[in-house]
Amino acid sequence: MRFPIRMERLATTLALAALVALPAAAQVAPKGKGIESDDYEWNKMEGGEKELALTLEGDIENGEEAYEICSGCHLPSGAGRPDGTFPQLAGQHPNVIIKQMADIRAGRRDNPIMYPFAISLIDQQELADVSAYIQTLPIPTDNGKGPGTNLELGKELYDRDCVSCHGDKGEGDAAKFYPVLAGQHYKYMLRQIHEIATKKRRNANPDMVKIVEKYTEEEQDAVVDYMSRLTWPERSK
Repeated sequence: MRFPIRMERLATTLALAALVALPAAAQVAPKGKGIESDDYEWNKMEGGEKELALTLEGDIENGEEAYEICSGCHLPSGAGRPDGTFPQLAGQHPNVIIKQMADIRAGRRDNPIMYPFAISLIDQQELADVSAYIQTLPIPTDNGKGPGTNLELGKELYDRDCVSCHGDKGEGDAAKFYPVLAGQHYKYMLRQIHEIATKKRRNANPDMVKIVEKYTEEEQDAVVDYMSRLTWPERSK
């Protein structure tokens, strides 16, 4: 265990409290190059903190302690909120967590609420630690689900456009940084698919944008409704 981790965490928590109390302008994330840039390259490895964190072995014990600062929004279980305000994190691939956190810290993904918490992590090792811990949390099966009114269309779209990347169980692909979808909340995914389709999610994969930007609102709703019902028993409760 790194020493003194508890003192580091206490200092970080106090620093975060001070940061949140600052005027909004003082907390604005930098603007990294996103999908709106002509030279945007999804998941580019630039030798920065993301690439360094990916080389480190995460310490689950330290990660559990570091996760305390996340649990207020994402819950101690990592289950997030069924109303879609905060995503389900439990069981997610560590490199996906590292990528998203690094993108928020670098301003490639806009998330004003998350930004102060993302920058509160002490260093790249702690980023690796908390990501390793999150993976150990069982994926819940009582996540927020859609209305179930057009599941046949949703399955058709998922099988045609999504399963090759995200898997038939919603297990994603860690090697390719494709996230786990199993157990994710319907309302959260519906918001994300809309933001990807309209390029408001600036760190989106252009290959995914090309697919979902062609969907009607009915198709977006149907495929997300179907995805909200995916389960991955190997990582579930």
